Amino acid sequence: MKGFILAAGIGSRLKPWTDAHPKALVPVGGRPIISHVVDKMLAAGVDTIVVNVHHFASQITEYLRMAYPDADIRFSDESQLLLNHGGGLRKALRLIGHDDVLIHNADIISTLDLSAFIAEFEAQKADALLLTQHRNTQRYLLFDHDRLQGWTNVATGETRPDAMDAQPERYDFQAFAGVHIMRSSMFRALMDYAPDNVPFSIIDFYIDRCRTAQIRRMDLPQGAVWFDVGKPDTLDKARQFFDHQS
Repeated sequence: MKGFILAAGIGSRLKPWTDAHPKALVPVGGRPIISHVVDKMLAAGVDTIVVNVHHFASQITEYLRMAYPDADIRFSDESQLLLNHGGGLRKALRLIGHDDVLIHNADIISTLDLSAFIAEFEAQKADALLLTQHRNTQRYLLFDHDRLQGWTNVATGETRPDAMDAQPERYDFQAFAGVHIMRSSMFRALMDYAPDNVPFSIIDFYIDRCRTAQIRRMDLPQGAVWFDVGKPDTLDKARQFFDHQS
């Protein structure tokens, strides 16, 4: 299995750090956040890791080459145009090849066992497996018996597909947790979804495919710790937790 780390984000909420550094190198537990993800992928048996880069791209490439000289880490350059998560993955397929891919946001740090997540993907025989969790947000993925059926914004009432009856008694409302696996059989649909160098959301892709493909979920295990460190308040919480662990 290959890995893909989304590290191209600008990180405007983490200024002034991101005025001179990429978000993926913000320190937590005494080391850059991206190293937490790389270490977990390598420990789970991922043999090749592709990282997309944009903001201060050279800092990320130089750090990873220095920190992991023996690892097969490749870089998908989005310096000219940010492609969003879907477009970024589509571009990275030329480096990923024909293997299933574990996709992880660089700004998500957790105690999730990625080996267990991969095993669940294989056990469910899913076309894609999304890590989800119960948390308060405005945008939810809607599941029926753990299979994705759609999406809603509870603040605006918007749904995807349009006019979907997004009622809590009918669907399980789950927040996406920034980690997922896509089977290689989905790559052709991903390539056909948009032209080269067109940004698009990976969630939009999953929603548009969910009626024909098995897009399934695994809930963040009970007791697991999860942080979105792209936000200052959760970055502080992550530092408190991981500084204590190190």
